[in-house]
Order: sequence, then C-alpha cells, then structure tokens
Amino acid sequence: MTKQFVLAIDQGTTGTHALLVDRDGSVRGRGYARTEQYYPHPGWVEQDPDDIWKKTLQAIEEAKRNAGVSDADIAAIGVTNQRETTLVIDRETGEALGRAIIWQCRRTAPRCDELKSQGLSETIYAKTGLVVDAYFSATKLEWILNNVQGIRPLAEQGKVLFANIDTWLIWKLTDGAVHATDISNASRTMLFNIHTLDWDDDLLQIFGVPRVMLSKVQPSSGVFGHIASGIPVAGVAGDQQAALFGQACFKPGMVKATLGTGAFVLMNIGKAPTASKHGLITTIAWGIGDAVEYALEGSIFIAGAAIQWLRDELGLITDAAESERLALEVKDTEGVYFVPAFVGLGAPHWDMYARGTIVGLTRGTKKSHLVRAALEAIAYQVCDVVRAMEATSGIRPTEIRADGGAAANNFLAQFQADMLGVKVSRPRSVETTSLGAAYLAGLAVGFWKDRAEIASLWKEDQSFVPAGDRERQRALYRGWRRALTRSRRWLTTSTGP
Repeated sequence: MTKQFVLAIDQGTTGTHALLVDRDGSVRGRGYARTEQYYPHPGWVEQDPDDIWKKTLQAIEEAKRNAGVSDADIAAIGVTNQRETTLVIDRETGEALGRAIIWQCRRTAPRCDELKSQGLSETIYAKTGLVVDAYFSATKLEWILNNVQGIRPLAEQGKVLFANIDTWLIWKLTDGAVHATDISNASRTMLFNIHTLDWDDDLLQIFGVPRVMLSKVQPSSGVFGHIASGIPVAGVAGDQQAALFGQACFKPGMVKATLGTGAFVLMNIGKAPTASKHGLITTIAWGIGDAVEYALEGSIFIAGAAIQWLRDELGLITDAAESERLALEVKDTEGVYFVPAFVGLGAPHWDMYARGTIVGLTRGTKKSHLVRAALEAIAYQVCDVVRAMEATSGIRPTEIRADGGAAANNFLAQFQADMLGVKVSRPRSVETTSLGAAYLAGLAVGFWKDRAEIASLWKEDQSFVPAGDRERQRALYRGWRRALTRSRRWLTTSTGP
C-alpha cells in the first residue's frame, strides 16, 4: 500500500502540534496538546520533559484519529522543536533528570556577563555565530552540571546525556536507541563550531562540558532512526529553520518572519556564513546530504506572548483574535508604547536586563490603546531586526513571508508592511514550521522529489502592500526607539537567587 502522509511533530514552547501532511502539502489531520511552564524564581522558566513527551504522544494520536489513518499510512516522521531548551537524560533508565531549562530562562545571565568580562565574546561568536546570551544552551547545561548534585561525575562517565528537545523526542521515539541531533539545532547550543561542523573542544573546555555526553550530529534531512512500527524519523530541524524551509525560502536574500510566542526573522544567506556587526546571529539553516546552508537570524523573545499576557494576566481580552478588533477601534495608540521585554531583549539589542515597559499613559488611555500598542510592538521589533539584516547583508528584502499564529492578525500584517515599506505575504497555511519538518523528512525518503517540487506547493493566501504616510511612520518608529531606551538595563544586577 502506498503511504500517503508524512507526520510532522512541532514541539513548541506552549504545546505540541502534530500534523499529517499529504503530497500536495495539505494538512489532513491535526492534533494539539498544551504543555505547562514553571517559574520557580523571577526570570527562571522550566518545563517537565516527561510532560512534553506525554503531550507529544497525545497530539500524534489525535492527528491520526482526526485523519483516520494508522502508522501503515505514514511514510516518515519529521520533528521540529523549540530550540536551546536544555535537559539531561539518564542513559541507563532513559528518563530525563529533572526539569528542562527553557530557552526563555534568564538564570545564567550573570555567567554570560562573566564570559563577556573575560573577553570571550569574540571567540564564541567567531566559532558559533552566536552572541553571548543566556538564551543559548551552553550556559544552561553548565548550570545543570554545576548545580544539580551528582550530575557532573555521571556526565563525565557518559551516563548522563545532553539533550535539546529534538534530541529528547528522537530518543523517546526510538525507545532510547538513538542519541542524536540535527545540524541546525546543534548550531544553537553555543558548543558547536559552524565552520568545522563539529562540537568545539575549546568551547567544551570553557563551559566544562564532557564531549562524551554530547549527541551525534546529523543532516537535517536523513534517517535518524525508526519508531517501533518501523516508520523512519527522517527530518529534524529547529523550529525557525524549519519555518524557513516550509516557506520555501531556498534562495539567498529570501526572508521569513515567524510570529509566535516570540518572533523570529531569518534570511537565507546561502552556503557561506556571514558575520554580523549589527546584533544578528549567524546560524545553520539546514543540512541536506553534504551541503550546509546558513541564515542570518534575529530572535525576538516576546511577540505573541505579549498578547497572551494581556489575556491571561491582565484579563483585557478573552482570546487572541479579539486583539485585532480592539486595535481597530482606535486610530492610533495616542502615544502609548509597549516594550514587551519580559525576559530581556533579544536581537539586535541583546540586553538580558531589560524589562517590560509601558510608556505614554494618560487618563484617556483605554484598553484598546494598550492592545494596539502590544500588536504594534511586535511589528516594531521585526523592523529592528530587518534593518539590521539590510545593514549586514546589503540586501533589501522585497518580500517578507510571514507565518505563525500572530500572522493571522490582519491589522498586524498591514502595520508590519507599512512600517517596513515591504510587501508582507501570508501563505495559505501558516503552519510552515510543521510543513518544514514534513518536507525535510519527505525529501529523505523520496516522498517529494526535490526542493523545486516543494517550492511549487507554496501558495499565497493574502498579501499586504505598504500604505500610509511615510513621514508619520518614521515618527512612530522614532517613538518606539525612545520607548526602548526606558526599558534598557532596567535591572542593574540579577535579582534571581
């Protein structure tokens, strides 16, 4: 029987999506399960790896049930994941030891300051393409090794294994037979040299990480292992690289912006890494066969999460969709700016001690103004990143391909186009992260012939063309830059324990 589907697992910060994708790139079955986050101290963010695995299984079963298919109908599995999130596995029991430290966690900010004061920023950037920040995995793993009793000696014996979320899911899917990661996820650890394409001994020494606990690094498209029913796990990529692939941004200069919990803007820069002097990171986009391609990335920590905060913590809205209606109730924010630096600022500012700020409030400020300011903040942050990309690459994008949950907001998409002065295109399916994982897995097993076939599957749903008064838009952006200064370095020292 011909296998008709590829299963994509998208394990994100707030939950796991599972999609069954057919040969036309259409989604035929969906499943979703929400995962919990824990905040044991200010600035700390954790999750339970066992809960992540349990919810992943729930999502998979729901997707298969909704599509009316079994494992016999599935040609391959693709995995994409929240990146940088760090955990350790007991090799003997196969279980995670303690909670995972989430990419948003700020507990290692003082260690990052120490690394900078030691003059190691340039060395780390030259090897990894990453800035020194608590965002990445290395200081998280170092913290676990130094602070969880009994872990280090076991790690040195290879009895405790390092895992990001992709590695954890591969490990569980293959019942502990495969301890591996793909090259895009490896490039996010701050332990992997993006030039030599190997774990870097100098970095391992800096962070005190035993090489024996590290996973095997494989291309993003290729067979990693098999689940019990025989389906190959054949495609793996970090969520933002998967979205770049799912948006068919295969040519240098093509840009995608994923507007989810955070916002992540990536530009394909081809087969040679380009260093940035403008606050961007250089990352591996994907590896297929022996070929590796690179991207410039701007990582924005809080985007859609700001809307979730308005809903869950302040109760200003009942659901995210309501934000568009409220934003359109007012003609502007009346000078209100919202800088959602809840966990610091990412690219291009990289300020671990910035904190969320709302400025410009008056007695006339209504919740519509606050909601609109939160949506505009997403667009302003993307503008900061795209301008840095233009300065680094010398390329002005002619189109931004937008995806993620917040990309469905028409007000935000139009405001983004207006502020950038660039067309914003939204595909028919905004689930491009999952599609990217499916495409990488399908390529590996011949489900799709090549990237040209995949590119033909990308279809535009709606585009947003720049409009409005450019001078007014420049004035709005100047106001945003002023508001940013109020949030910068708000904490002069870490307030965590």
